[in-house]
Amino acid sequence: MSTLIDRDTPTLAAPRMPGLIALLREDVACVFLRDPAARTTWEVVTTYPGIHALLWHRIGHVLWTRGLRYPARFLSFFARMFTQIDIHPGATIGRRFFIDHGCGVVIGETAEIGDDVTLYHGVTLGGVSWNPGKRHPTLEDGVVVGAGAKILGPITVGSGARVGANSVVIQDVPAGMTVVGIPGRVVLPASQRTTRQGIDLDHHLMPDPVGKAISCLLDRIAHLEKQLGILPEAADAAATNDCITCTETCDPGHVAVSLKRTTH
Repeated sequence: MSTLIDRDTPTLAAPRMPGLIALLREDVACVFLRDPAARTTWEVVTTYPGIHALLWHRIGHVLWTRGLRYPARFLSFFARMFTQIDIHPGATIGRRFFIDHGCGVVIGETAEIGDDVTLYHGVTLGGVSWNPGKRHPTLEDGVVVGAGAKILGPITVGSGARVGANSVVIQDVPAGMTVVGIPGRVVLPASQRTTRQGIDLDHHLMPDPVGKAISCLLDRIAHLEKQLGILPEAADAAATNDCITCTETCDPGHVAVSLKRTTH
């Protein structure tokens, strides 16, 4: 990942980032690729809180790395008041980073974000420890994080991965995979979820692995009941179990033999 900084040996980090103006131009240009609502450059520059928060962060991050910690923190506080986006000045953010809508986004001090990453509103890149050191996530290039998702701890979300809306991710995510649920679970490989645009935004269409497992269990129970011949209608026409009907009749002797076989 080209833009992440080695905090122990910063002089050995990847190639230098472009200047502030060049980064701003890239940040504005990427909005038109990821937000169909964007119409003009003036509109994006003046009305998109994600652009404002990112601009203030880039300035604050320079101050932070030069040891001017209080001015950097005050600048991030100022930006949060106007954008409702809280980015710690110590966070490392790559190029063409896009925060859509932005309200409620929180990015912690040791978070590291690669190039071409997209976050939606309500996303948290948080920590799970009070100990100093690396305690926030690393998002590699091309990651997309859905609205309300929480990525917690010093974990890594691999390049091109997708995190579904409202997911809680507490373990590493392999590159190119999709994660949904609480806790987050990998559910689809890249070959089954990419679109012509290269980004899948249909978070509501992502499968629920827990729901799928329950559905499989219900199907298995129904199959076993059918094999044992004890489906409700087959047991007794006068019984209260009248929620399921079938066309087969139940032979009590056959049921007893079937049960006996299953116990051996």
